[in-house]
Amino acid sequence: MTTTDVSADQARQALIALRTEIGKAVVGQDTAVTALVLALLCRGHVLLEGVPGTAKTLMVRALSTAMRLNTKRVQFTPDLMPGDVTGSLVYDAKTSEFEFRPGPVFTNILLADEINRTPPKTQAALLEAMEERQVTVDGEPRKLPVPFVVAATQNPIEYEGTYPLPEAQLDRFLLKVTLDIPPRDTEIAILARHSQGFDPRDLEAAGLRPVAGPEDLLAGQNAVRRVAVREDVLAYVVDLCRATRQSPSLQLGVSPRGATALLAVSRAWAWLSGRDYVIPDDVKAMARPCLRHRVQVRPEAELEGVSADAVLESVLATVPVPR
Repeated sequence: MTTTDVSADQARQALIALRTEIGKAVVGQDTAVTALVLALLCRGHVLLEGVPGTAKTLMVRALSTAMRLNTKRVQFTPDLMPGDVTGSLVYDAKTSEFEFRPGPVFTNILLADEINRTPPKTQAALLEAMEERQVTVDGEPRKLPVPFVVAATQNPIEYEGTYPLPEAQLDRFLLKVTLDIPPRDTEIAILARHSQGFDPRDLEAAGLRPVAGPEDLLAGQNAVRRVAVREDVLAYVVDLCRATRQSPSLQLGVSPRGATALLAVSRAWAWLSGRDYVIPDDVKAMARPCLRHRVQVRPEAELEGVSADAVLESVLATVPVPR
């Protein structure tokens, strides 16, 4: 099927149904599910942060099942080598030549599980893949499949055995979503599903079916590029990002790359919401997940309990909103 077979409205309905379908397996994480869909529309990557057991891995597996995309999982550990992710040259005794054995990065959705448990050298192996959609092995670039999205999970850095991601890599993630422990009612609903026989290792038995495909995604991506943005909304995006650079609580504000990311995800959210133009509320809705990992709180402010989200909340409250 080509993109001409799928209209923008059909693609939107398919991607909305995708969020509903994932909800059959994952309860109470609608924000994170929406972030994954937006990342696919923007050809971006998502960082999911939360304590173990908050359905980060299950969510990505449910997405790949409901969207007919290939997915591979890499468990990041302290002894993982870059070649274990990208692939490597292997000597073939029969031909007396080296042949390339693709690594798990050659897939549509790469689940990088507990990415901050591996040292920086292996974390950096993903940088080229995330930015250029290719990996270079022995001097030869090799293109990755289309679409290609990294869905990385990490535990809070206060946990033992973790390595904070460098700023350059954090900046490559379109969105960062924090998965909190669910409320009591949601946790009861989760247990009720398990008591009724839900098995997170068997998603087909849970009723998950493909409801969208690559053709819907491509049609959606093309439609997002046509979403209009007024001059004053563009200025609002810039003013928000510039305000973070002037905040006394931050030692690092949002870069121009962050501003372009906020614009891209605001357009995707507007389109998914049924509009072909961006309004300031789209920008405000996407500001925290798009910018929270692109700023650095000063140590002295952090000691006082100031968080990145709190600073962004203050910026959103002070920067004038266009009418």
